[in-house]
Amino acid sequence: MSNIPIIIQREFNERVRKKSFIISTLLMPLLMVALMVAPALIMLFAEGDEKHIDVIDRSGLVAGHLTNAENVAFVTVTDSLDEARTRTESFGVLYIPEDVIAQPQKVTLYANGPTSMPLEEAIRGQIAKLIETEKLKSYNIESLDTILQEVKTSVPMKVIRNDKSEEEGEESFSSAAASAAGYILGFMLYMFLIIYGSMVMQAVIEEKNSRVLDVLATTVKPFDLMMGKILGIASVAVVQVLLWGLLLVGISAFVMPSILPPDVMAGAQAIQQGGMPAAEMSGLDPDMLQAVAVVSNWQYIVMLIFYTLLFFIGGYLLYSAMFAAVGSAVDNVQDAAQLQTPITLPIILSIMVLFVVMKDPNSSLSFWFSIIPFTSPVVMLARIPYEIPTWEIILSLAVLYGTFTVMVWLSAKIYRVGILMHGKKPSLKELLSWIKEA
Repeated sequence: MSNIPIIIQREFNERVRKKSFIISTLLMPLLMVALMVAPALIMLFAEGDEKHIDVIDRSGLVAGHLTNAENVAFVTVTDSLDEARTRTESFGVLYIPEDVIAQPQKVTLYANGPTSMPLEEAIRGQIAKLIETEKLKSYNIESLDTILQEVKTSVPMKVIRNDKSEEEGEESFSSAAASAAGYILGFMLYMFLIIYGSMVMQAVIEEKNSRVLDVLATTVKPFDLMMGKILGIASVAVVQVLLWGLLLVGISAFVMPSILPPDVMAGAQAIQQGGMPAAEMSGLDPDMLQAVAVVSNWQYIVMLIFYTLLFFIGGYLLYSAMFAAVGSAVDNVQDAAQLQTPITLPIILSIMVLFVVMKDPNSSLSFWFSIIPFTSPVVMLARIPYEIPTWEIILSLAVLYGTFTVMVWLSAKIYRVGILMHGKKPSLKELLSWIKEA
């Protein structure tokens, strides 16, 4: 009888009963939110020192209309340029030439220290807008500001998918909502693959150093030992994902409808049901309503969780088999770092491709990286919120699980030799010989 179920039970019980499992299960959602929100909060609250910039305006057209931007204050001075540049109490001197309209390239900022792109863009943007206004005035159009304000138009475009039945609620979720959902899912799976794959490798290394594997190998087949460890840790991860999924569904089905204003929920439900455009019926921001429609649609959340589990299990099994092989081939984490680099590179590459997916989820690059098994768990999961054809998802899953089968066969050959090898880090050539000999 196979010993795999016994090893799975042992690995599962050992980890689930730890306090760290309970703590990570409770804190991981908060950590994920923090990792995604932290950069925006840092940019929002990390204000620099206020910079005072002296302005010498030879044209007489710009200085009086410059407005103080965030952390930038403009002060008009009448000194000569040479005198102004000698003062160090200000951040710098902005020089506006007399013929600024004809030759805007002569505008110069003499800074007393390093500048930043936002600072330079704030200055350039204001001056460019003032020059454009002066050029328009030369056409002698009366009430120009009023005309420009009246012709300014916002278009809350409704998107209908031709490949969807128009009787089923065809108004698609906005690309902004799909991009946000895709990025969150892709980044989450990236974290899972790295964390749980490394967990398998670390467990193998620890047991190998304690010589536990030497004893187990006398009574348990190496393949059973490797698969039991992989599936045992996988069961822990699946339990965590299911708990987080139940939490999300509960928030979507019960919490969101009770805390959001009725008009917002009405607009979101109209989008879910394919009714009239939310912007027309409520006057609220369409993108905001689209986001609420996604978050409050618990059926949609369940669908995303289902696909997340499928691609997480497939991706985890694929990568954990390789991590287990690496762990069995070395005696310490330092030696493993070099061998695991080729394994982690595709995962890192998949995160880079996420930005390509958000730009164009139907591009050839997005499609092929969502089919290649080493990047498909992250990339395909990021494409699913865009409502891509089902056959692409099925193809990606088939290739992923098929590749896992082959990888387990190869990794098992390395594992059965590596667990009994001590004191030497094998080369790539030796690993290949293990595969041939085993």
